Amino acid sequence: MDRKVELLVPAGSLEVLKIAIMFGADAVYIGGEEFSLRAKAANFSDEDMIAGIDFAHKFGKKVYVTVNIFAHNYDMDEAVDYLKRLNEIKPDGLIMSDPGLISLAFEYAPNVEVHISTQANNTNYMTYKFWYKMGVKRVVSARELSLEEIKGIRENIPDDMEIESFIHGAMCISYSGRCLLSNYFTGRDANRGECTHPCRWQYAVVEEKRPGEYLPVYENERGTFIFNSKDLCMIGHIPEMIDAGIDSFKIEGRMKTSLYVATVARTYRKAIDDYYKSIDTYKSNMDWYMDEISKCTYRKFTTGFYFGKPNEETQIYDSNTYISEYIYLGFVEEIRSGKYKITQRNKFLIGDEIEIMKPGGENVIAKVINIEDEEGNVVPAASHAKQTLYITLSEKADEYDIFRVQNKDVKKP
Repeated sequence: MDRKVELLVPAGSLEVLKIAIMFGADAVYIGGEEFSLRAKAANFSDEDMIAGIDFAHKFGKKVYVTVNIFAHNYDMDEAVDYLKRLNEIKPDGLIMSDPGLISLAFEYAPNVEVHISTQANNTNYMTYKFWYKMGVKRVVSARELSLEEIKGIRENIPDDMEIESFIHGAMCISYSGRCLLSNYFTGRDANRGECTHPCRWQYAVVEEKRPGEYLPVYENERGTFIFNSKDLCMIGHIPEMIDAGIDSFKIEGRMKTSLYVATVARTYRKAIDDYYKSIDTYKSNMDWYMDEISKCTYRKFTTGFYFGKPNEETQIYDSNTYISEYIYLGFVEEIRSGKYKITQRNKFLIGDEIEIMKPGGENVIAKVINIEDEEGNVVPAASHAKQTLYITLSEKADEYDIFRVQNKDVKKP
């Protein structure tokens, strides 16, 4: 069966959804305001969801909605109402993990496909076959699987069943994202969208019979971050991912910025397209992929479990911070009389050199000639976050192009 792999990109807002589509996503996954595992993301109202699906479908792309919490009895009435609304809105799929909610989806949202979330711990081909018999055509593999194991799943499931696997993004220290630390420490349940990311905190050791005696495990003067994983990055292993029989390459990050989503989507889009042109084209552009992928925020890189169990090299023990090589300024929302409308995200000045990031892969250096506010007043410095501005540049930009500037303070690893 011929399979053209899907590039599946996250979006935490309508703005990010549009950027993801324009920068190369085949499909986007989003969360509604209810029953999604990213409570801190902006998430989508029903109106934004409809607008986002219309936008994606206009370009022949798909939108999947996450309904992947583990529900309690008191959630059921609201879940039925929400699923009925989703049945009318008609996204291209629902990403789910709770068997109770899945059964409700079959009943109350029959017009929408169900995809089984990685939260459901999908580690073997019998699990896939079980869901197939239930009427499910796509299952997201657990992050803990190797490519060899995924290949074994593909060999033992129906040809028309799809495998979705993560290819890039943050890794959880707990099993397939089912984190208990957040709930234990703060009462905020990671499996209901309120994770406080305790895997990024600093820890010390306490001996049972010496309470209050904290023993730091020093890696350097900043301590050690024993649960802090490097980020997954498989851009150098797309042939192996395709060979394993994966149908959809999933990027993590529904709480990430437009710049992050555009950078990752564009880079993987080019890598996938280059691979389908020829393996030599793909290999010859590897330096470009790695250079571009490092221009978004990241915590160094690992291949996760794909080539065997991770070891100490996959952890970051001396820091819990992201590396941010570029700063996001905004994207072109509209072009009016040669001026580019943006909603400003970070400070820049008249006379600065910025970079125009284009969906096709070009990065164009441009000088900021002028900045005006909505009343037409000249603004020497764009210093107010979320201010609407009209920018004049020395170079041409197009709608949805992203403006960014290099972060001169960053220290690369």
